[in-house]
Formats: sequence, structure tokens, C-alpha cells
Amino acid sequence: MYKFGKAVVKGRFAILIISLVLLVPSLFGMLGTRINYDILSYLPKDLDTMKGQDIMLDEFGKGGFAFVMIDGMQDKDVKELEKKFAEVDHVCDVIWYDSIADINLPKEVLPKKLYDFFNSGDSTLLAVFFDSSSASDDSLNALNEVKSIAGKQCFVAGMTAAISDIKDLTISETTGYVILAVCLTSLVLALTMDSFLIPVFFMLSVGMAILYNLGSNFFLGEISFITQALTAVLQLGVTIDYSIFLWHSYKEEQSNHPGDNKEAMAQAISKTISSVVGSSITTVAGFLALCFMSYKLGLDMGIVMAKGVVIGVIACVTILPSMILIFDKALTKTMHRDLIPKLDKLSAFIIRHRAVCLTAFLVVLIPAVYGYTHTDVYYDLTATLPKDLDSIVASTKLEEQYHMTSTHIIMCDADLEPKAMNNMLSEMNKVDGVKFSLGLNSLLGPNIPKEVIPDRLTKVLKSKNWQMVLVGSQYKTASDQVNNQINKLQDIVSKYDKKAMVIGEAPCTKDLITVTDRDFKVVSAVSMIAIFLIIFFVLRSFSLPLILVAVIEFAIFVNMAIPCYTHTTIPFIASIVIGTIQLGATVDYAILMSTRYKLERNSGKDKTQAVTIALSTSIKSIIVSALGFFAATFGVGVYSRVDMISQLCSLLSRGALISMVTVILILPSMLMLFDPVIIRSTFGMKNAKTNKAGINGVQLPTVE
Repeated sequence: MYKFGKAVVKGRFAILIISLVLLVPSLFGMLGTRINYDILSYLPKDLDTMKGQDIMLDEFGKGGFAFVMIDGMQDKDVKELEKKFAEVDHVCDVIWYDSIADINLPKEVLPKKLYDFFNSGDSTLLAVFFDSSSASDDSLNALNEVKSIAGKQCFVAGMTAAISDIKDLTISETTGYVILAVCLTSLVLALTMDSFLIPVFFMLSVGMAILYNLGSNFFLGEISFITQALTAVLQLGVTIDYSIFLWHSYKEEQSNHPGDNKEAMAQAISKTISSVVGSSITTVAGFLALCFMSYKLGLDMGIVMAKGVVIGVIACVTILPSMILIFDKALTKTMHRDLIPKLDKLSAFIIRHRAVCLTAFLVVLIPAVYGYTHTDVYYDLTATLPKDLDSIVASTKLEEQYHMTSTHIIMCDADLEPKAMNNMLSEMNKVDGVKFSLGLNSLLGPNIPKEVIPDRLTKVLKSKNWQMVLVGSQYKTASDQVNNQINKLQDIVSKYDKKAMVIGEAPCTKDLITVTDRDFKVVSAVSMIAIFLIIFFVLRSFSLPLILVAVIEFAIFVNMAIPCYTHTTIPFIASIVIGTIQLGATVDYAILMSTRYKLERNSGKDKTQAVTIALSTSIKSIIVSALGFFAATFGVGVYSRVDMISQLCSLLSRGALISMVTVILILPSMLMLFDPVIIRSTFGMKNAKTNKAGINGVQLPTVE
């Protein structure tokens, strides 16, 4: 690694020039990466709800749809508006009451349920279908054109409308996320580093790595909006430590090689690679554990963030050293004394009161586990969006005036007998919370002959192999009521057609609940096993991995239990990813202290001396690292109006602080308590001093 360090030092100017040139393709790659705003599209493709959506596109040419409500407009003007909607690119169908009967016929001739579907007071309703999925660029562009045609007199609701608002909101906020993360992290670094200028170079180096990461996402085709929003702040939070380590190593080597900054940097790079690679492996493992989710949003986040950590490590040992050497004189002029005092007294105090720390651990453990297992989660992203968004205002109007909160689509056999179809519709209409069921058979009321139904409407609702029924529900998506309703509807349609399926936003969300519940268990197990094995190989110990993972898991329990006691409902994805990210990103704090403890015990120190030295030498690094992670995520948590992003960042920032406190207070006590076990279960510690009696008078075998 020393040769690599020498090569970086020698080629520092070339490295900086190349790194700047690479920003250009990275920028184009970032701008060319499509962002997916539909979190339901990441469900496994073998689910009936996902298969049904593919059938809708293949058989009917329909994907997303929206409900357009028009207030105080005469029928002839509505008809003109309907024609304009139908002419919009990628709008495949528009259904209004004139799709069923001539506009000159009184609406009251329609069956009452159909009349109520299209009308409420002076408001009338149109259903607009798009020829691609809800979150496709074509559907979103078509929706925007429909909204511009409709004007202020109209309200547009539906999944596509909500996705459009989420897109606009996150695009408007993303720059703010980065600015907040950079400013707050720079402030922390300025106060904790010994140079006022070094945070600038840290931010430039990490910023380049972030842009490379975002640009390389072009080769993935697309990423989710959640991944896009969190990549910069998470990559900054978890990789800034590497820059700090390089700087500290460089300053240390300067004292060993006075007047020879190039040699000092070569040595510092060599040491940094050895330490940072080992440290980053746990973080990468935490992110890669997300790839084991069957809900593919985990794969999306896991690959992008793991890639970001690797790129961050490379930038830390190439770009940052080049910057430091080139601008060394400017850095020297901005040096100042260390603002954080020595914390030896605090370390000694913690060791003296280790019994209190262990007691606090045991007292907090039970309520932490209880809260962790009883925190409520939500699955409906739109329910937490700001109430002043156009789509939310429209959805509220749809619910209040038309008593329709969600819409299901029944896909069944096109050759189903009319009698069976009528019986099925009749049974569905009796299910609690069903506002209407709209299919071809429901249009054939006693006053409407079959010949009156236009061919255009028949093509809308029936294809060669399938026919479609729209079901309006009064229940909210992701609620227990709507999930029970979907189960009942599926039971009913399956009696008449075993291939029939219930699809739509609410059924997809119901599948999301089932899938992510299983994913939570899988990801948690994979991340703990992976990090246990990494720690085992790093520390060559059977017991230390158990202790370290247990300490961080306790911090995770405390973090995730707080929403339970504050009566806060968190997004479903938080319950899956927070524990994994917090474990992978903060277990390094514990590894740092344990490594020094092991070194001191092997050098002949007793357990009290070893733990005290380990704590006093690592406490400052742990605090700076945790504060950096906190600063990178805290501002976004406060600023973002997208609740899912806000809560994820709030949980991560709080988790960093809780892990910091837990490692500083609890881990030393654990090392003291289990010292005899650690010595006998760790390779290379047979010469460490220990109580010959072992534990409770039982002599323990030693691992050679």
C-alpha cells in the first residue's frame, strides 16, 4: 500500500485534473438517469396485482388513470373538455356519462349508482385513462397537459396525480437537502478539526464521489426517488469518517517526517487504506443486506449506497490527498488549536461508574424491546403528503363529494356468462364500503337497452380475453377495512372465475404489507450475520462480534422504540432499512474501541487499564464521527415535506447519536464484564492477563 501512496503523491496533479474531467460525464449521467416515483412498482412481478397491471397494459392499453372533477360547468362545455382530454398524447380513453348515453338524454335515466358516480351537486366526474403505467414519463406528461387544459375549475385525483406532486415536491427540495447536509457537516468539522479550511476540501472530495455515484446510476437505467433524495446525505454521512482518518494520519506522519509532506502523505495513504477498507466493509455489508429484499426498492437503495461507499473510499485515498498536498500552504495558514478538550477525565468517570451504566442498560432494555416491536408503521405514502398539494386537495374532494377514497379494478374472463357476471356484481355491491361497481353488465339497467351502449365504451371495459370492472371503495388505502374488503372481493370473484384478480393501488399496498413484513425479518438476519462474520475476521474473536452487534442492536431498539412512546407512525421502509444502515454505519465506533482494547490487553495491561485507554483514545473520534453523520441527516429530517424522507433522515440522525452514547457508555462496561470470556475466545490473546479462576471459579479454555 505504501507504493500506491507514493504513486498518488507523485501523480497528484494528474489525479486532480482527471477527477475534474470525470465530473462532466458524471453530470450527464446523473441528468440522464430516470427517477421512478412509484414505490409500488418495486413489488415482485409474480404477484397477481402486478400481473394484472401488465394484462391491463397488454389487453386494454391502459396503465394509470385519474379522476377529473369539474365544478359548475354546463354539459356541453364538459363535452368539449372531454374531447380535448381525449386528444392529449398518451390519453387512451376518457369516460363520462356521455360514454354510456347521449348527452341530450337526462342523467336521471341512468341507474342511480351510475348517476351518483358521475355527479355530485354541481360537480361532475370524468375518468381519464393513460396508455402507460401510473409513474411513467408519458403518463405524467399527459397528466400535466390535462391539468393545464382543465384549469382552476377542475380537480385531478388519483395515483398518477399524487406521483406527479411527489415528483415536483422532491425535485424542488433535493438541492436543499444537499445544501443543508453540506453546511451542517462543515460546521461540525470546522469546530472539531484543527483547520478551518480542511472541511472545504473534505466537502469537495466527498461531493465529487457523490456526483460520480449519481452519474454511474445511468447504467442502472433508473433509481427510485427515495434513493435519489437520500444518496447524497447518506454517502456524506457514512464516508466523511474516511476523510477525517486520512487527515489525522497525515498530521501524525508529519511529526514523524518533519519537512517532508510528500513522504508523510504516502505513509498516511498507506495507513488509511488498511483502516478504511476494513471499516467500510461493515457499511457496505449493511447496504448490501437490503438487496435480499423481495421488494426491489431495497435492491435499488442497496446497490446505489454500497457503490457510493466504495467510490467514497477511492476518492478518500486519491482525490483528497492530492488536494491536501496541492493546497498545503493554504491549509497551514488556517490551522487552529483543537477546540475539543481531552476527555480522559470523562473516560475515567465512565469506567468508575460502569455498574451504573450496566444497570441503565438493563433498565432501558425491556421498554426498548417493547417499543421496538410495537411501533406503528404506515404504507400509504399519499396519506402523509402536505395537505395543500393539488392531488391531496382533489382526493379530499373526491372522498367528501363522491364518497370514494380508493378504486379497485376487477380483471375477469371476457366470456363469463351475463347471469354469472350480474350475480358477481350484485355480491360485490353488498360488500361493506363498496360505493359502486362499474362494468358492462352494470350499465345495462332496466331503462338502457344493450344497443345504446357505445362500441367505444365496450372496448374500454372489454377485450378479447378479459373484461374490467371498476370498484369504488369508501375505505382508505392500507387500512384494515380496505384490506378486509379486498379479501372479500377476491373470494367473490374467485367463485365465478378462478383466474379473476383484484388489482389497483389498495390491493398493491396490501401486497406491500405482506411482502415487506417478510423482508424485515430477512434483512435483519442477513445484516447481523454478515456483520458478525466481518467483525469475527477483523478482530479474530468469537465473543467480540456478539458483544459489538448486541450493543449496536440495543441502540437500534432504543431508536426505533421512541416513535412508539411519542405516538409517531413511521414509514414502512424505515422499519426495514434503519436498523440495517444504523448497524452497518455505526458498528465502526465499537470496532474502533474494541481494537484498541485488544491491543492494550495484549501489551500486558489489565482489563481496567486497557478499557480506560481504549475509551479515552477513541471517544473523540467516535463523537466527531457520530456528529458528522448526525449533521448530514438532521437538517433534511427537519426540512423535507415528504414525510417518508423526513422520518428516514430523522431516525438516522437520532440513531447516530444513540449509537454514540451507547458505545461510549455501555461497551466499556461490557468489555470489563466479559473480559475473561473475550480473552479465551479471541485468537492471539492467550498472553493477556486474566483471573486464573475464570468466571465463577470455572477455568475457561483459551483459543490458540
